[in-house]
Amino acid sequence: MTNANPLESPATNHGTTALDTAPLDTARLGTTDMHITRTGFGSWAVAGSGWAYSWGSTDDADSVAAMRHAVDSGINWIDTAAYYGLGHSEELVGKAIAAYSDADKPYVFTKVGLVGDPDAPGQPPVRTMNPASVRREIEGSLRRLGVERIDLYQVHWPDTGEAFVYGEEGDGTVSPNQTPLDEYWQLMADLKAEGKVRAIALSNHGPDLMTPAERIAHVEAIQPPFSAINRSAAADIAWAHEHGTGVIVYSPLQSGLLTGTFSADRAANLAEGDWRRTAPDFTSGLSANLRLAEALRPIAVRHGASVAEVAIAWTLAWPGVTGAIVGARTAAQVDGWLRAGSLRLTAPDLAEIADAVKATGAGVGPATP
Repeated sequence: MTNANPLESPATNHGTTALDTAPLDTARLGTTDMHITRTGFGSWAVAGSGWAYSWGSTDDADSVAAMRHAVDSGINWIDTAAYYGLGHSEELVGKAIAAYSDADKPYVFTKVGLVGDPDAPGQPPVRTMNPASVRREIEGSLRRLGVERIDLYQVHWPDTGEAFVYGEEGDGTVSPNQTPLDEYWQLMADLKAEGKVRAIALSNHGPDLMTPAERIAHVEAIQPPFSAINRSAAADIAWAHEHGTGVIVYSPLQSGLLTGTFSADRAANLAEGDWRRTAPDFTSGLSANLRLAEALRPIAVRHGASVAEVAIAWTLAWPGVTGAIVGARTAAQVDGWLRAGSLRLTAPDLAEIADAVKATGAGVGPATP
C-alpha cells in the first residue's frame, strides 16, 4: 500500500538541468500494452483522516493539485484503492483526472478486497473477495473515478474472510467467509473479459498464491511492499521476472523513513490518527532505519540527487521491477522524487548500500539485487 513520503518535506531541488526537462523514463508493465513511468503517484496518504489506516488530516485541494502537478510533470499513472478513505481517495483521483482529455489522462490503478464499515470507519476492514462484494466494489470505483474502465485492477490482499491488520498475515485458519483463490482470480479474469478492466494484478500475494493464480489467468502485475528497509518481497519480484509479470512496488521510502528528512523527533510527534505512531519501523526499529537513511546521503551527494531519489532508485535497480509508487500531499513533495526513475545507481553504489544495510541491521531480506 502506497505511498511513501506524504508527510515529509520535499527532497532538495538541484536546479534546472537538461535532465529536469527531459521526458520521464518509462518501462512496459509486464506483457500489457501499458508503458508506465518508473515512478507513479500513490494516493493512500491523501485519503484524509478518520479511518483505520489514515495518515492524518489532509487538504483536498492540495491533494488534487499534487496529482495534477505530477501528471503535468510527466507521471502517467496514479495508484489508489477503494479502501483508502473508504472511497475518498478514489473521489479525489477522479477529480484530478477529470481535468484531462482522454488522450492526456494518466493510467488509473486501483484495488479491491478490503472492505470497511462506513458506520465504523475507525475499525479494521475485512479482507473479502466475495463475488457479490467485488461486483459492488468495482461499480463504486468506476463511479468515483469517473472512468469506464480501470487500467489495472489489483486484489489488495489475500482473502481470509477476517479483519485486516496491517503488516500481519492471517493465522492460517480457513474462515467460513473466505473466498478461495481460484474463484476470486477467475472473477478478476471475468472482469477483464467484460471490459471493465484493462489488466489484472495481485497485491501482497506471495509466490505460493501467484503460482496457482497463474494457472487460471496470467498475473499481469504484482504490487509488493519493497524498500531498502523492507526487502522481504525479493522472492516475489524474482517470480514475476521469471513469468513476464510487471512489478510496481509500494512504500519504496518506507512510509517516509528513507526520505533523508525524517527524524526521531518527527516520529515522536506524528499526528493523532497517523497509523505510523505505533508501527515497529517507527518505534523499536526507528534508530537502525534512520541510520540507514543517513548512509544513503553520500551517494545522493555524488549523484546530485536527494536521499529519497537514491532510495527509490535502489528499488528500481532490481531486475523485474517496473515502477515504484510514491506518495505526496503537495506539488512540492512531488518534485522531491519526480526524477528518481532516471537515476542509475552504479555497482559501487549498490555495494555501499548493501554494506550499510548490514552495518545498521535495518530491516529484513537480501541486501543486493
